[in-house]
Parts: sequence; structure tokens; C-alpha cells
Amino acid sequence: MTGAAQDKTEEVREMKKLSKLLITGASGRLGSVCRGRLGHLADNLRLSDCKDLGDAREGEEIVYCGLEDKDAVMELVQGCDGIVHLGGQATEAPWETIRAANIDGIVNLYEAARKSSVTPRIVFASSNHAIGFHEQTERLDANSRTRPDGFYGVSKVFGEAVASMYHDKFGIETASIRIGSCFPEPANHRMLSTWLSYDDLIRLIVRVFAVPRLGCPIIYGASANAASWWDNRETAYLGWQPQDTSEVFRAKLDATMQPPSANDPNAVYQGGTFCSDGIHES
Repeated sequence: MTGAAQDKTEEVREMKKLSKLLITGASGRLGSVCRGRLGHLADNLRLSDCKDLGDAREGEEIVYCGLEDKDAVMELVQGCDGIVHLGGQATEAPWETIRAANIDGIVNLYEAARKSSVTPRIVFASSNHAIGFHEQTERLDANSRTRPDGFYGVSKVFGEAVASMYHDKFGIETASIRIGSCFPEPANHRMLSTWLSYDDLIRLIVRVFAVPRLGCPIIYGASANAASWWDNRETAYLGWQPQDTSEVFRAKLDATMQPPSANDPNAVYQGGTFCSDGIHES
């Protein structure tokens, strides 16, 4: 048995299988990855989005739902003992769009979790843009102050705060993952620091549902990159050990593009060009 296969077997052996795992934003890029690779965690996957999800496969159910619809979200969450919350506005946008999907939407999700017949454990897809205005010379941990680089980043700070309050007040456990750059490979030199492989994302989500006690940690979602700015020592109890590294792509990037100049936002700020982007008006 290979090391990866053995790790997966032991993770499944350690954890109690979920009854129903909800994946919001299931038609998106990361939602599609999770749909294809998290089925072993639960007896049933409930997949939700506003966009086409195709036909339900064995062990799946599909529920179309807008996160701004409070009553629909209430029904969506009912009976789910696990949630991977990837839904919402996924990049910078006018405030009205951010507010509906990422502000009203996250409150609706947690209110539904509070009122559900079972208390779900939640993975909240936060973002590096919650701390984007920190400079790349700084090394951050879970206690570093937030410095959002746009309305999108503000919405992720808000989501982390909502998760914290619902944990302290109602005991709902959430892992807020500040996802860096989760793509098949880094697209530029900044991403050599922020890259998160799909495999390492899945490994992290599995650990979130495997540990006996989760709490409400903030986790930096990045692979084992040599140029990383982030320190996850405070969440070592999760047992997540990223296996991949962006270094294998460095030579390819160097051969295809020039590194950013010293004053380029992609070389100064952890959030890159989000920090120089203007306000998106309606």
C-alpha cells in the first residue's frame, strides 16, 4: 500500500462517517473538486449552488439555493452534520453583490445551523484576502490582525467573526481556512508562496472532520511551500501535514515570465493586485 493510500485508510478508520455532508458552491472549481473527492466522508452528499450541477450521482442529492434566501438556506442545512461552505461571491465585486452572497448568506447559513435538528461541523472557505494588506516580509499566524484588501476580503473577515461568535455562543465548530491560491499549479511568482494543491486541500478537509475536537481555528490554506509567509503551528493538533510544494513549478515560471518588480503589488503585499484594485461600483 502506498503512503498516500495508507494515510487515507487511517483517516477514514479514525473518523466517524458523516450522515449528510453539504457542499455549497458545488458547481465551482473547488466545489467540483470536493464533490468528486469527499464522497467517502458521508453516507450522502447534498450539493448546492445556483448554477447547473448536472445529474445527481449515486449517494448525491442536488438542491438549488441562493444563499441570500433565508428560508431556502434553512431547508438546505436541515439534517446535515457536516458543511463545506464554498458558496458565495468568489472574488472582488460591487458591495451589493458581496453583501447578498457573503454577508447575508453567511448569517443565513449559521442561523440555519443553529436551528437545525443536528449541529453541523463547518468548513468555511475564508481567504488570504482577509489579511492581504500585510506585506510579504511579515510572517503571520492565527493571531495576526486582519488587513482585508477589498470588499471580498472584508466579507471573509466578517465570516470568520460570525463563525467565532456562533462557536462561543452556541458551540458550532468551524474551521476557517484562509485559502491562498488553490489551482492545479501556481500561475505567477506570488503564488509560489500562496499555492494550495487540490490534494492538500482535500487532506485538510478530511482532517477537519476527523479530529475529535475542532473548536474554531483559523488555518492558512497553503501547501508546504518553501517561500510561505504563514505559520500554522497553532493548529498542529489537526494533524494536517501538506505534502505538496510549489517549488516544483519555480523553474517553469522563471522560464515563462519575469518576476514582478520590487514595487509591484504582487511583490509587496500578500494579497497581491487585490491591494491596488479600486472599488468595484455597481
